[in-house]
Amino acid sequence: MSLGLQLPDYPWNQMAPYRERAAQHPDGTVDLSIGTPVDPTPQLVREALAAAADAPGYPTTQGTQALREAVAAWYARRRGVTCLDPAAVMPTVGSKELVAWLPTLLGLGPEDVVVRPRVAYPTYDIGARLAGARAVAAEDLEELDPQVRDRVRLVWVNSPGNPTGAVRDAASLRRIVEQARRIGAVVASDECYAELGWGAWDEARGGARVPSVLDPQVTDGDHTGLLSVYSLSKQSNLAGYRAAFVAGDRELVANLINTRKHAGMIVPAPIQAAMIAALTDDAHVAEQKDRYRARRELLKPAVEAFGLRVEDSAAGLYLWCTAGEDTWETIGRLADLGIVPGSGTFYGEAGSGYVRIALTATDERVAAAARRLRG
Repeated sequence: MSLGLQLPDYPWNQMAPYRERAAQHPDGTVDLSIGTPVDPTPQLVREALAAAADAPGYPTTQGTQALREAVAAWYARRRGVTCLDPAAVMPTVGSKELVAWLPTLLGLGPEDVVVRPRVAYPTYDIGARLAGARAVAAEDLEELDPQVRDRVRLVWVNSPGNPTGAVRDAASLRRIVEQARRIGAVVASDECYAELGWGAWDEARGGARVPSVLDPQVTDGDHTGLLSVYSLSKQSNLAGYRAAFVAGDRELVANLINTRKHAGMIVPAPIQAAMIAALTDDAHVAEQKDRYRARRELLKPAVEAFGLRVEDSAAGLYLWCTAGEDTWETIGRLADLGIVPGSGTFYGEAGSGYVRIALTATDERVAAAARRLRG
């Protein structure tokens, strides 16, 4: 008898020999691979967590009223979504668990199709497999064979994208929402890098706001069939807190809350209090973005000087790069400089030939990488 789900090996295990190779560099490794935040968690968030530490009772699955109101106010202030009902908000244990379990929570099964981007975070595929559904890669539902399209029940949008950093504008989001609604599919938009736009998407430098799937320009105020997924890991350095939320269609969110009550999927009460502190303070977000902007401005030209072409990368914490060669050849050359990137092959067949270089290292380590890349 076979026990356990037959899932693929965790892809990052393939990096082990290259990490060992990079560790031989006399100035040590510069790890630009996974992209975990390294800067301090804001003091105001830590204070809120400590103040809420006396929490003997069970927290609510749907989140406190104060948290849901803070999320709705944040969407209005930072995302241009002014019509979000706080009842249509639910905290989640990080965004990855929701990505992995949403197909199951929506009741998908073997007859159903989940659509995800061509180059994508692998958990979209894993979530489909956990539900017994089929994952299909496409950027537009018109690309699909009609027989496949008619079976689509969930469409994942990832904007800004991981790993590519590509951003969908409001017209693009509106098109995919209209396509999904015609066939009765849910659109879930993973938007956790939305505060980290660059160039034309850098609001702090006169650029446009990265649009949400809940933006009135996309929805005309109707959130039916739509979910926006967001995490505080990147903007607020809360990856260790597992602090995230989903918002959108009130009926869908109510069903998710009910299912998660049965399953015991609850964000701890002190974390909910910390989330309120993070969501109601924009200053620390701007400060953190300034750090990442400075690292990006140092690292991007150095990567290009090394001979890599940076594609997309309009937002988020990564440079999506290619040297026009096999991915592992590029990773080996970088490892010889003591630099560890992420492999594009982890993100689907369309990622072959690419590497993902993260901005999430200390200023000192990013400067060291830039010096090595320039030779």
